[in-house]
Amino acid sequence: MLTTDGCRARRQRLLDALKPATPLLLGDPLNLRYFAACHIDAFSLGADFGVLLLIEPDGKTTLFYDKRVPSSVERAQVDARVPVAWYDGKSPGVGARRWTLYDTVAKHGGRVHDSFTDPDAAKLWAAVTQFRRAKDADELDQLRACMTPTEAGHAWARANVKAGMTELDVYNGVFTAVSTAVGRPAIVYGDFTVSTGAKKHGGPPTNHVLADGETFILDFSVVLDGYRSDFTNTLVVGGKPTADQQRLFDLSLKAMQAGEALLKAGTPCKAVYDAVRGVFAAAGVADSFPHHAGHGLGIGHPEAPFFVVNATETLVGGDVVTLEPGLYVDGVGGVRLEHNYAITATGYDRLSNHVLSLI
Repeated sequence: MLTTDGCRARRQRLLDALKPATPLLLGDPLNLRYFAACHIDAFSLGADFGVLLLIEPDGKTTLFYDKRVPSSVERAQVDARVPVAWYDGKSPGVGARRWTLYDTVAKHGGRVHDSFTDPDAAKLWAAVTQFRRAKDADELDQLRACMTPTEAGHAWARANVKAGMTELDVYNGVFTAVSTAVGRPAIVYGDFTVSTGAKKHGGPPTNHVLADGETFILDFSVVLDGYRSDFTNTLVVGGKPTADQQRLFDLSLKAMQAGEALLKAGTPCKAVYDAVRGVFAAAGVADSFPHHAGHGLGIGHPEAPFFVVNATETLVGGDVVTLEPGLYVDGVGGVRLEHNYAITATGYDRLSNHVLSLI
């Protein structure tokens, strides 16, 4: 859970950067999470409806929200809350629900400062994007909270994936393991699929029935209060990898270790990408590595920085990133591995601790 002090510090950074003479009104869900720990639980009939955050120039905050959004709004770190009625369960709803907060906007200057049409939105988003790179202590705690249930999901898969199950069966088992570890339903999304090689690197679960010898990629995130994990393992169905499948795994692990060796503040992201790809190039399989070598992680997925062929960014202390090398070869299958890391001045703190193994 993000803290009161952490949210206040992030809001103060925004005020110091923009120096607004009048209050800021924010409505983007990412900014609501970042500046006020306001996350609308997706497992709710109110998940798609509105909240606005008013930040006064002196730092005071008020949260305005549709009265029927879920109770997760009550955990927001703000000074005051103002529920706005749309439907009371006794009389018809008042107009279109999307317009519930229209009068709130009108009463506070008629602007939503992080909307596409606001004249200052580009400046605001540039500042927010820069701030979000270096995670605060409470953000790191929240990210760590996402890691343990993700590890539980991977452990369930290693113990249970077998021929005859469908990809959807695996997803449902992972979801149950994750939600049990969290103690409530949690968002679980990502790749739960067999990779046949170059034409398929991932995808959502389907009714495909698993067969012995297939490589099954589990690359998923667990979202808690808007923050998320993102890590990967690949399993060979039946637990008997071929020599070619093991080679793809071993090269991917070696590539991950090459990238890890460069993870610290001040390292160009291009150098990390080149280290990962360099392992594959030396083995003559670089053409089977078609995607990024990793990316930033936090509220968004992916977010800055990016380990890509044309990278221009440099790692900073507090970045949370992934490394995810993978190889996809027709007739063999696809293998991808991934860990999550918090970047420090001297190296990194690995946040994910799931087992990397084909069996």
